[in-house]
Order: sequence, then C-alpha cells, then structure tokens
Amino acid sequence: MPFQAQPASGQSKPQRMKQHDVLRYPLFIPLILFLLFPALPQAQTGGNSTFAFLNLVNSARVGAMGGHFLAIDDNDPSLAVYNPSLISPQIHNHLALSFVDYYSDINYGFASYSRTVERYGSFMAAIQFLDHGKFTAADETGQTFGEFAAGEYAVQLGWGRALDSSFSIGSNLKLLYSELENYVASGLAVDVTGTYHNRKSGLTASFLARNIGRQLNTYVPSEPEPLPFELALGVSKRLRHVPLRYSILVTHLERWDLTYDDPADPETDPLTGEPIEENGFEVFADKLMRHFVLGAELTPSRNFSLRLGYNYQRRQDMKVESKLSTVGFSWGFGFRVSRFHFNYARSAWHLAGSPNYITLTTNLSDFIAPER
Repeated sequence: MPFQAQPASGQSKPQRMKQHDVLRYPLFIPLILFLLFPALPQAQTGGNSTFAFLNLVNSARVGAMGGHFLAIDDNDPSLAVYNPSLISPQIHNHLALSFVDYYSDINYGFASYSRTVERYGSFMAAIQFLDHGKFTAADETGQTFGEFAAGEYAVQLGWGRALDSSFSIGSNLKLLYSELENYVASGLAVDVTGTYHNRKSGLTASFLARNIGRQLNTYVPSEPEPLPFELALGVSKRLRHVPLRYSILVTHLERWDLTYDDPADPETDPLTGEPIEENGFEVFADKLMRHFVLGAELTPSRNFSLRLGYNYQRRQDMKVESKLSTVGFSWGFGFRVSRFHFNYARSAWHLAGSPNYITLTTNLSDFIAPER
C-alpha cells in the first residue's frame, strides 16, 4: 500500500547538498572506511561467507515481492533498512518492527527508528537479530551435557539525503556480532546506495553496494572470512491507469555464474554411458535468469495492497524435481488500520515449509497531540 508523506518539522522540501559541505555529511564515514579496506571482497554466495544472516529478508513487503530488496520510494520505513537512500524527512519519527517465523525454532527480525536532523540529513537506527534457538551440547562420543543457544546480531546506523527532487543517496554502517556456543566473531560492514525517482512517471531505480567490510574477530584463529558482498540494481514502475506497480531486481552484478554444482548430479547418461551435454542457450538463459527477482503490487485502495513475487534462483536451488510445487513464489498483503500499517507475507522456500513475515510500521508523531 502506498505510504503517505509525513514531513518533519522544518523539512517541507528535499534538502540539497552543497559541494563545499560535502565532508560534513555522514555518508563519507562509510566511504572512507570503504577506501581503507585493502581490497574489495570477492563475490560470495551460498555458504562461502560469514554473517550470512545479513542476506535474510526481514520486511514482509520485501518478502512478498521476491525476497531481496525493493526500489520503491513511497515513504515505507521498512524498505529503508536495506536501501538507505530511501531514508528521508518523510519518514521522520517512524518506527518499524518486523518478525519472521523461520524454520523449526529459528526466528529473526529487526526494529528501526528514523529521525531527521536539519542540515545533516535523515538517520535511521536499526537492530537486526537472528535467534538460532536451543541446541543440545554433546562431545565427539555423543555424551550430552546440557544445552546452548546461538544468535547473530547487527547494530546499524543509516543515513540518507536528497541531492535534488530526483536523486538521493544513503549509507549504512553496521556492527556485526555472532555467538555460536563458545565461538564468537565480530565484523564491520557498510552499504552505499543511490536512488533515482521520477514522480511524474512513477519510475524508481536504485543501485546498492552491500556488505562492504571484513570480519574483525574470527570464530577460531584463522584468516578472516569474507562477508556476503553484493552489487544489485532495482527498478520499479507504477502504471498510470492501473493501480499496479511492478518491480524488477538484478542481483549479484559482481558475479555471473550463480549456479550450484551438485556433486550428486550425474555426468553421464545412466543408460548409454555417454557424457551428458547441456544446451548452450539453455545454460546461458538459466545463468541469466538467476540474477532476476520479479514482483508486483496491486493497490485497489490507499489502505490495502496485494503482492506477488518470483525468485528464479531460489526455485532452481530449492525445488524437488518430483514435486515442484510453488517453491520460489511468494505472496502477501498489507493494510492500514488507524495509525498502523500492517504487512504480512509468506514465501515458499522449500517443500519443508514456508516462512511467515510480519511487519508493523507507524509514525510516532501521530500519537502526539498538536500544540494549541
């Protein structure tokens, strides 16, 4: 559902950045950190990086529309957690809470609060968590001795600012912490993003560089593991005469081949013994489509929305050939009641189950009586 603008006091127009003020703005803190890192992280996917919980989608709206991020500039604070260039005066004093009922007793979520400071831009503080649940502690012989917990956390400070009526920039600084039984790790990461929005045509485009950083402390004495670095591009378009918005995301621009080589896949035909040859065009099309996430949002009224998404890579990696089902698809809805926006989503990850996403957002300023 569309989110209505709520300007902060004294913030009636987008703030503009002057060239001589550049070094006074918080964006350049993460940019300097980016330059100080010895090398840009190598592309990492599935199981090849640490702090992988950073790739889990918290927002129900994002989860319903494919499960990655969204380039939609309509004052939804839950989207700005992932795309800080959407942090603006219009979400001043907004609170967002999100919870995901994952598999078994695993759950995760976030809480965020945004505030605009005149002359310096808009800020958002957020805490993300992943609770792995309880585990039975045992030694190599199978002898048990109680239970232990495991969790991962990110404390995040985001900043965003409009350059003019069409362009905005933003960045996140994230402190990372992971505790798995007696093994502890920490890290530092930054996101740098930019968004273009054409309000007349309803077109929005965002570019993200996510999780630029490194592990500070490792679980065991060794070389630091890489973070789940990613470059991504997103576009959304609101149709002029139909209350429909579509979203197209291009993920992992830093890496072409996202396929997983399953060692269990046969390399030869079991009947003829001949090597299995793959069609070149089909291989190319499969690798190309793994980068795309598609979503759509129908808003028949300003207080209600229906959403649908499709994640091709998730479907290919998680499907079971004997029963394809709806793996890779997601759906959800959102509605407004009084001062609250409620969003729900369900995403088919695997036949074993589908996570449920719940997000609640509100403008705390609505609860403050205006001065007379």
